[in-house]
Amino acid sequence: MKKVNSTTILWINNSSDAFPSKLSSLKEHDINVASTPSANLTDGQLSSSNAVVLTLEKDCDLLCSIEARKKRLNLSTPIIVRVNRNNFELAILAMRNGAATCIPSEQHDVQHWIETFAIAKTTDSRQASPFIFADPVSRNMLELTERVAKVDVTVMLAGATGTGKEVVARIIHDASPRHAGPFVAFNCAAMPENLIEDMLFGHDKGSFTGATNAQPGLFEQAQAGTIFLDEIGEMPINLQAKLLRVLQERTVTRLGGQKGIDLDIRVVAATNQNLKEAMIERRFREDLYFRLSAFKITLPNLVQRPLDIIPLAEQFVLQQAVINPDLTLSLRAKERLLDHHWPGNVRELQNVITRAMVMAQEKTIDVEHLLFDDITNSVDSFQTLSPTVSKGMTSSHGLPVQGMPNQTEPLIDTVRNSEYRTIMAALERSRNRDQAAEVLGISTRTLRHKLQRLREQGLSVTRAYAR
Repeated sequence: MKKVNSTTILWINNSSDAFPSKLSSLKEHDINVASTPSANLTDGQLSSSNAVVLTLEKDCDLLCSIEARKKRLNLSTPIIVRVNRNNFELAILAMRNGAATCIPSEQHDVQHWIETFAIAKTTDSRQASPFIFADPVSRNMLELTERVAKVDVTVMLAGATGTGKEVVARIIHDASPRHAGPFVAFNCAAMPENLIEDMLFGHDKGSFTGATNAQPGLFEQAQAGTIFLDEIGEMPINLQAKLLRVLQERTVTRLGGQKGIDLDIRVVAATNQNLKEAMIERRFREDLYFRLSAFKITLPNLVQRPLDIIPLAEQFVLQQAVINPDLTLSLRAKERLLDHHWPGNVRELQNVITRAMVMAQEKTIDVEHLLFDDITNSVDSFQTLSPTVSKGMTSSHGLPVQGMPNQTEPLIDTVRNSEYRTIMAALERSRNRDQAAEVLGISTRTLRHKLQRLREQGLSVTRAYAR
């Protein structure tokens, strides 16, 4: 039986892989390590362990063998795989075959191991966090996130669409001294300007026609907790001044009110835009940017943290088991998931898994069940639109869109014309501007700004506005 207040780790101890004496102090942290040769591994040892550690040198045979025993015993025990620091291909293969995480075999730092055990247990749990931290890139971000969580500063989260900015905001809240307070999330692009003001700041009775009762805004509702302002780059410019005043003075005045209300809140903002570009275009206030960016964290794209892909996919399968219980991913399916470039990041992966679970009739998700979004070229929201269009993108007439810029054009014209062609191609392929914005990886409001700017430059966007 597993101990209630301690963690039991099973170390597969081969001749070249003895338990390092440098890790003996793990016992002081309520982590007990049991060591056994792979040949003597019993079902009882596997069942009573919170995690398994093994070393791979050439292949994944040992890992596959233990995974097969786990399946037979109906266990979800995470397996931590140690590989040589330079053997990245073997690490990828291990993740494909069920490893919860991979770490360098040279790693003997006790604190790192403590964190690894905690992450591995979360990764393999059916109640796992929606953000996986198996890849070193995401683990480093987690460490940074947890550090800043303990300091009561305003945080800016920057990342492309679908990278999990709200999830990280919740992690900051949960790891902070404010974790017992409310977490209030608000999307700045989801409502008209007049409603945004009312939602954030609230109103007093009689402040406008229909205001029969006083209503506290979201800032007040977040007292003693955290308010998360998603898509902050979409906030109307005139409201940005009011937001700046709230951040500076830590007070909020309701619409129609006369008295400021003191705030005890933490602000976390997020954007998928290049706010520095927005400042140049006078769509975002410089003083507000620096107020919100006291500490900035950039979330990596999914393709930048490949060791998270398979654990995330398996987690989504578990979360949606009601659709088709007992489904598993085939090795071919895992390989295909690792080969994809994921322009929609984690959100796209979740959609792909959902579709696959609907399509799969048996108990295995295979390659033919993986239906990917038909976005063949990701548009980076943090940069100017790419000067080329993927050769898979076609117009509504089935003709390929011109992607190669005219090399005789000045650079500024090349970028502008490429942006124009990319936007128009997305609009032709979409039912409306909302869908086109999603394809481009930008918000609808940003698309509207870009269309307006292109029209002012003399380019025809009449068709775009007609949609």
